[in-house]
Amino acid sequence: MMVRRLDISDASFDSDFAAFLALDRDAGVDVTAAVAAIVASVRADGFAAVKEYTTRFDKFDLEEETMRVGAGEIDRMAKACDPDDIAALEFAATRIRAYHEKQTPQDMRYKDDAGVTLGWRWTAVDAAGLYAPGGRAAYPSSVLMNAIPAQVAGVQRLVMTTPTPNGEVNPLVFAAARIAGVDEIYRIGGAQAIAALAYGAGPLQPVDVIVGPGNAYVAEAKRQVFGRVGIDSVAGPSEILVVADGDNDADWIAADLLSQAEHDPSSQSILITDDARFADAVSAAADKQIKASPRADIAGAAWRDNSAIIVTRNLDECAPLVDAVAPEHLELAVSEPEALLARIRHAGAVFLGRHTPEATGDYVAGPDHVLPTARAARYASGLSVLDFMKRTSIIGCDEAALAEIGPAAARLADAEGLPSHAHSVRVRLKNRKSD
Repeated sequence: MMVRRLDISDASFDSDFAAFLALDRDAGVDVTAAVAAIVASVRADGFAAVKEYTTRFDKFDLEEETMRVGAGEIDRMAKACDPDDIAALEFAATRIRAYHEKQTPQDMRYKDDAGVTLGWRWTAVDAAGLYAPGGRAAYPSSVLMNAIPAQVAGVQRLVMTTPTPNGEVNPLVFAAARIAGVDEIYRIGGAQAIAALAYGAGPLQPVDVIVGPGNAYVAEAKRQVFGRVGIDSVAGPSEILVVADGDNDADWIAADLLSQAEHDPSSQSILITDDARFADAVSAAADKQIKASPRADIAGAAWRDNSAIIVTRNLDECAPLVDAVAPEHLELAVSEPEALLARIRHAGAVFLGRHTPEATGDYVAGPDHVLPTARAARYASGLSVLDFMKRTSIIGCDEAALAEIGPAAARLADAEGLPSHAHSVRVRLKNRKSD
């Protein structure tokens, strides 16, 4: 299975690399209009619309009384899980919580040279909605990664929606929700669930922020309700970029590359190496592993259509290429990863050294695995407690402080043609002068 091969020494490399960066991996049916109709219907008709779409898409009858999953049902599903799976989830949750607790921002209050009290205060949103894909394509780890930062931020109401196509559930998703402290769960999915989280439907009251992965309809629905609520991001297909020298095991690096290729045919895996023979070895190892994989059709398509091996003359040429890609996941499998990291600016998450496969970040390392895709790491960050908090500016003047800064404020208001702005300052300054 031939993967795209680029060599920085080739005269056509710049144009070939630019064409590779421009690949449209999201190409497909435009769902904008279909999602807009669903969102408008749920906004207007609430539960009745959600019920209709659930019957149509998930093939079961949704009732308002049973739309929310009961606590007893959650407990029963959690007890049905393999104890070793539960232990692994609890282990992961502990590490995720510890990492995010260190991200919690601090309030600040100070007085500047003019005597003005300044600062900021961080407070959590009131309610967060967590979307969890359901049925067979369910990811309990994503429940932890979305819910725990919200909990650490201090969000009091955590709401999860998850589809149950044909009534089918994944008990481990519900177990993960219980471990993460989510007890308000609704058995709905798709664009209709996102609309219900934004506008409310039956017993489901609206939230302030919506996070979580989903298909193209879910992503588009999040895009359309943004503004009514906050969202984490509109995520694209998964990505990994591995920078590796020739001292690595080719089987290890091939496995790392395929760890993202197996997600979806639109995923992307990139190897950058300064060793052409190692590039050959990784290519051969990847082909062999794809043939043996139960997800060969998915991984093979992603490897063939969207991925690349790039050969450079030396490792110094890697950093600009990495920044141009701005990958979701970046592995630095080189002898001195810290030195290379210092030269790289754009990546969602970085994995240092030969013994840090990306999969550790997906599950147990601690940092969030909800990361910017499609080159968004140039300007965006992974999910964190900050996505569930907002910063309020604080300003306080006494008479002396207003006398110090007020005249300039009034002058600027005059310049902008806003006389009431200026008057609200000068009326106070005038009263002070007359004392």
